[in-house]
Amino acid sequence: MSDANRLLYLRIALIVIGLTSLFGFYPLSIVWPSGWTWGHGHSHYLLMIIGLYATLGVFLLIASQDPYANKSLIWFTVWSSVVHGAIMGVQAFSDAGERGHLIADVPALFLVAIVLAVLMPRTAQA
Repeated sequence: MSDANRLLYLRIALIVIGLTSLFGFYPLSIVWPSGWTWGHGHSHYLLMIIGLYATLGVFLLIASQDPYANKSLIWFTVWSSVVHGAIMGVQAFSDAGERGHLIADVPALFLVAIVLAVLMPRTAQA
């Protein structure tokens, strides 16, 4: 894949991931709670994580305009997604009540990490 194509696809991915982070997590938690919310009943955690991911979504949308100027944010998104997904995967695997996450938000985090890592340009400038 040429660097120009990689950059185009990276921009598209940043927009899709940014919009999903900004607007998608709350509806997913309502529609599919066993795959997108942790614990049972009311949780303060849910609104905190939605707020964090909404904020990240805004910055990913900004980064889509100039990915080269935002490489550290994109790599932060890659590696924080890997770490977050790994921790959640271990927790979901060890807690039978949380196994739905193994087919929902855990793979979604790894998918985000893989897509962004693969699409990051390999040269200094495209």
